[in-house]
Amino acid sequence: MPKKLERGEKLRPGLPSAEELMKYIAASPGAIGKGDIARAFGVKGADKIGLKKMLKELSGSGQVTRQKRSFASKTRLPPVGMVEVTGAQDGELTGQFVGDDGMAGGPAMLIKVSEGRSPKHGERAVAKFELLPRHSGFTHQAKIMRILPQQAGRLLGVLQIVKGKAARIVPVDKKARTEYQVLSGDDGGAAAGELVAFEIIRENGFGLPAARVVDRLGDLNDPRNISLIAINQHGIPNHFPERVLAEADALKIFDGKGREDFTKIPLITIDPMDARDHDDAVFAEAHGEGGFRLIVAIADVAYYVDSASALDREALKRGNSVYFPDLVVPMLPERISNDLCSLREGELRPALACVMVFDRHGKKQSHQFHRVAMRSAAKLAYEEAQAAIDGRRDAKTDGLLEGVLKPLWEAYRCLKKAQDKRAPLALDLPERKIILDDKGNIEKVVVPPRLDAHRLIEEFMIQANVAAAEELEKRKSPLLYRVHESPSAEKLKTLSTFLRTVNREWAQGQAVKPAQFNKLLQSVEGEDFQQLVHQVVLRTQMQATYKPDNLGHFGLALSRYAHFTSPIRRYADLIVHRALIKALGLGDDGLAESDVANLEETAENLSL
Repeated sequence: MPKKLERGEKLRPGLPSAEELMKYIAASPGAIGKGDIARAFGVKGADKIGLKKMLKELSGSGQVTRQKRSFASKTRLPPVGMVEVTGAQDGELTGQFVGDDGMAGGPAMLIKVSEGRSPKHGERAVAKFELLPRHSGFTHQAKIMRILPQQAGRLLGVLQIVKGKAARIVPVDKKARTEYQVLSGDDGGAAAGELVAFEIIRENGFGLPAARVVDRLGDLNDPRNISLIAINQHGIPNHFPERVLAEADALKIFDGKGREDFTKIPLITIDPMDARDHDDAVFAEAHGEGGFRLIVAIADVAYYVDSASALDREALKRGNSVYFPDLVVPMLPERISNDLCSLREGELRPALACVMVFDRHGKKQSHQFHRVAMRSAAKLAYEEAQAAIDGRRDAKTDGLLEGVLKPLWEAYRCLKKAQDKRAPLALDLPERKIILDDKGNIEKVVVPPRLDAHRLIEEFMIQANVAAAEELEKRKSPLLYRVHESPSAEKLKTLSTFLRTVNREWAQGQAVKPAQFNKLLQSVEGEDFQQLVHQVVLRTQMQATYKPDNLGHFGLALSRYAHFTSPIRRYADLIVHRALIKALGLGDDGLAESDVANLEETAENLSL
């Protein structure tokens, strides 16, 4: 055991080793601030930057826990407690201790299962904690005693009255195997037949397990409750823990200091009319002989979401934002997704900007990434931007048409030359949108028109995603690729069998390319079965996934591809942002060692 040190007691001058830092933090009475640590080791001047980086790495790898600006040891665990499976290493499951606040954290520990099934990623279990020898690479191991049932946020059920007085809750999840009794005073005032959110207060003992109503959600048949039931049945976490919300509330507004200044560049956002968060902004200008300089600026979520934070663990757990006709279950709290990180019109925001130069044929000549301060010049809907280009400008788009919108469309026409030559899969599958009335009933289902404004933004985002993959590959940095493999022989055989029913042939036994599918799709244009063929071709494709190894993207006809452009709603993009920050030396909040160690499992879980 290290000597117990008084706060601020001096050890020796100079920058300490990671082991010395760990010992000092472990021996300190409670959490200790960075200033106290600096004074203890006599760290001064420029060395303080190195100390800050060391503490960042220790907290990022889970070896110490950060509490605002203080640090504490997480090597002292109770004999028995709760553990959450968070990863795998060398074929062994690893996990993290779950504290009294219900959040997993601390250093990774080995998980041992003596009998029964092994817990899955994200599952929690009661375990006995044991110290391990120093040479093992882990401080502790958790011996599983009992795997706990998974509960995704609050549970939903219908309150029923049995025999005139006894209340029970019947879960809406059809897989649920039991009902729950509601004791006197625990019904929250809910009436029979009402949809309620509830929590389990007792599972063991005689009779039915007991539950307590925590929220009344109204009539089960209310259309506005349909999404809530779907969320519950699919296990989608839709309530942020208090610690996560507290971290979001404590974040400070970006002041732009220490950043490249892109605020004078008229970057604009072009999104759906009802969009509440804005990930990306774009700008283009003529460059060279017929070429263009294109800027794609993406919300810098890594600036706010630290890899060692409760915010990050919750975002990883969710993986993505989930969209319903009447609501969104966000990956990040609204304080971040709709405010601090959203590229709102006229407001100062942190961003990662990809600056690309293309020649007159749409071939990329170069790209660079910058960590910038920006201010969106305008927020436009796809329809507004398209109307201005088509000659129907309004007071808002009038001043943007010549200097902003027209160059964007000219850049797109240039890039489309290269896109047509690349020949990505050209499926025509209209996206339907459900329109609800003010009571939540379906009013109509519409197919929004497919505009050049949509295609423009999509192609700009694809180019930025490719640039991110290329840059990280060049820097030999770990990353998550967005992978889409070519169709399997079995799927192609099924396609061939189907096509004979509509008098079409599919040549078997050759390496398939998207252009072959496009030729088939062109051959059925105008036929009564056109949409059916498009659907079958879609079903012939493989599922796109995330992988740390590059297998290319068949559908886009690209040799390498990553997701970089939507970090507000996709965790994979946040990983790519952190990788760029670290690889390019753009800050000390880049990819942590724990991110790299768990990359393969993170890819698998995000894909699922």
